[in-house]
Amino acid sequence: MDIIKAKVFLHAVDSGSLANAAAQFDYTPSAISHMMMALESEVGFPLLIRTKSGVTPTRNAERLIPILRAQCSFEEQFRQMVSEIHGLSSGELRIASYASIACQWLPSVISRFHADYPGIRIEIMEGVWQDLDSYLRENRADLAFFSHQPSLPYHWIFLKKDPMVVAVSCSHPLASRSSISLRELEKETLIMPAYGADLDVENLLRSRDLKIHSSISTIQNYSAMGLVEQGLGVLIMNELITKGRLNHLCLLPLDPPQYIKLGIAVSDLNRSSPAAQRFISYAKEIIPKL
Repeated sequence: MDIIKAKVFLHAVDSGSLANAAAQFDYTPSAISHMMMALESEVGFPLLIRTKSGVTPTRNAERLIPILRAQCSFEEQFRQMVSEIHGLSSGELRIASYASIACQWLPSVISRFHADYPGIRIEIMEGVWQDLDSYLRENRADLAFFSHQPSLPYHWIFLKKDPMVVAVSCSHPLASRSSISLRELEKETLIMPAYGADLDVENLLRSRDLKIHSSISTIQNYSAMGLVEQGLGVLIMNELITKGRLNHLCLLPLDPPQYIKLGIAVSDLNRSSPAAQRFISYAKEIIPKL
């Protein structure tokens, strides 16, 4: 199978659009459509369900997607290895990351890395823990920056500890406190990010056997902060998320202090692409100093 067909197909599936794939690979929409029909003819069954709103994979195509992602990943590693022999002059690096890390830490790392390797194209995919885990498992990302979780199925590289804090509106009765215990939060309404299942928060509450009422959930901590500002509840999160985005919130340290471990996860460090390994070395040097 032509590797470009596989890449175009995967991009169409991920973006939900043949037009997006055409723009990404600099083909005309007609050429992309013919390429996908040729691919379907090659495998002998339909791969895409075409509707007015875009495209989705067929059930048979879903069975092929993990293999195609692995094939494209190995092709990229081969290309980068050749590039490394010539000085790592070209390639692609796909980074999955918490939004907070992408905003606060990655710009410094990317700036240094890009200055030394301007030919490496970098794609950042932000999301909550569950999203980033999925990107790694499906070979959509080369590495991920997020928090350590029990039984993590990846090679883990620790970077930094980050304290957990409680955010309340400035008009909340707790706003004047210098700290707060987790037990006191049982009386409060908790706003829960990450589809209502923030693993860092869940682990913290489970470790203290706490049951806290939650009536509102959202995807990102940043949107949850806006809800807290309106007095709709309190929010437990790691401090890095709040940098430069406090607005009208008050932060309370936990007593006793609680932390999460932030770092880099890769499926297999020894089999990672040269660009990924080089980026990791930059991150290990730069981020602990930030």
